Amino acid sequence: MNPSLIWLAMALFTWGIGEGMFFYIQPLYLQQLGADPVMIGGILSGAGIAMTVAHIPAGYLADRIGRRPLLIAAWMVGTVSAALMAAAASLWPFVIGMLFYSFTAFVSSPLSSYTTAARGQWSVARALTLVSASFNLGMVVGPLTGGWIGENFGIRTIYFVASGLFILSTILITRIRPQARDVHNEDTPPPGLLNNQRYLAFLALAFVVAFASYLAQPLTPNFLQNERGLSLSQIGLLGALGGIGNVVLSLLFGQFKARNGYLLSQASVFLFALFIWQGSGIPLYGLAYFLLGGFRAARSLATAQIRPLIHESQMGLAYGFADTILNSTLILVPLLAGFLYQAQPDLVYPIALATLLVVILVSYLFAPREEPQPKLPLEQA
Repeated sequence: MNPSLIWLAMALFTWGIGEGMFFYIQPLYLQQLGADPVMIGGILSGAGIAMTVAHIPAGYLADRIGRRPLLIAAWMVGTVSAALMAAAASLWPFVIGMLFYSFTAFVSSPLSSYTTAARGQWSVARALTLVSASFNLGMVVGPLTGGWIGENFGIRTIYFVASGLFILSTILITRIRPQARDVHNEDTPPPGLLNNQRYLAFLALAFVVAFASYLAQPLTPNFLQNERGLSLSQIGLLGALGGIGNVVLSLLFGQFKARNGYLLSQASVFLFALFIWQGSGIPLYGLAYFLLGGFRAARSLATAQIRPLIHESQMGLAYGFADTILNSTLILVPLLAGFLYQAQPDLVYPIALATLLVVILVSYLFAPREEPQPKLPLEQA
């Protein structure tokens, strides 16, 4: 394995622990700071806007100035943002830090491009899912630790500890080696992305999949605490099981053709929504969160299906544009989920299930059927 991928995996693992400590309980902390369900949905949508606007320029810059500088910049922004959230003692200062943290989403396209270029003999799907698994392993440890810290020392303390972990992760990411920037042949430029019909058609499909898959998620921690009576530690345990599911299902679905793994990931999210809605007790909720690992796997598998649709020199921009489209669901879905929760706490689940059934059928009919066949020389980090 390329040594840079090892350093990258270590940095992602450490970051995953830190983010996992607060990821699943952040809506509960917003509630504790005084936000109602609609406000929580609005705040999460604001974070989604920040994530969305960050992606296209990041993809373009990854192709022009290199991926390593953008990766290091994302790590530094995230570390400072976590410190701002830790320092905040009331709702709106915390939200400011949270919005700044959301801008770190611009890491996604240079991270995918860096991994794709450094993958060696691995397939794109395998490389992306394996690197993703290192982050997801951290997301196993983080929720357990965060739930315990939150119950014993307060949720705010979690952000101080996470900030320390992010500093360590930033040191690790500086160890990755630069990659040669893509060569652009100005005499024979590749077709524009907006003229690539196969690419645009797949983005439309991926948007619908992401929307349906995310719909049941934003306020599930609030539903479990307020309607089912779960404690912070129990929600942290569920988050850890979700982290295990992220690792196992990413690795498992990554062994299939990207199209088939994509379908399986949607089916696993369907079962998550069903078990949360109709289930009871920690064992079934734990299984639901394990199956939610399919949501993260779907992102890597969608990216893997994009690679054969584009020219090599467009990789960063294409990934960035795709991330922008997919992250636009993070703007729309939390607002909708907040309104549905306000109307009836469990209303979002049957709606999500019906939507997912349609989406799975559409994906089966229209997802690309060809397995990615990289034809271009591999870059060495």
